[in-house]
Amino acid sequence: PVLDTEDAWMSVEGPVSIVELALEQKRIHYPLVEHQFVLCMILYAIMRFSLKSVKPLSLFDSKGKNAFFKDLTSIQLLPSGDMDPNVLSVRQQFLVKVVSAAVQTLCSSQKAKEVSEEELFPFEKGKNWPTLAVDLAQYLQVSEDMVRRHFVCELYSYGMDHLGEE
Repeated sequence: PVLDTEDAWMSVEGPVSIVELALEQKRIHYPLVEHQFVLCMILYAIMRFSLKSVKPLSLFDSKGKNAFFKDLTSIQLLPSGDMDPNVLSVRQQFLVKVVSAAVQTLCSSQKAKEVSEEELFPFEKGKNWPTLAVDLAQYLQVSEDMVRRHFVCELYSYGMDHLGEE
């Protein structure tokens, strides 16, 4: 972009303006940032639901693992459409665990009416973990319908038939 400046500002001495510094920065590689975001969501889900025996880096192939340790401005090879069936299976198991833990948390918070989930985790107000799991499924190349079906099955198994029907 072209920045027009007045003549009076041309003779000003001092540090470089923040606009000029921002324009000099290298452009980031957006798919790499998106890849990092997926890892952050996975780590947050593991932390939030205290999921045991989940190794976050096992959800990625070798290209995906290598991309985490590169500069965000570099163009990296990210995982392509063809994935190892073992990695897809691990991803599917992870998403099933997240949905199960989310439904269990929802049911336990509704049974114990003394403290609502919003009071326990105020920064998560409005977060719908099953929906986030479906979004993660899209990034992780797992069938979104499988995640939705598991969510409905979990709702029915916890006696929340009215939500399962919806």
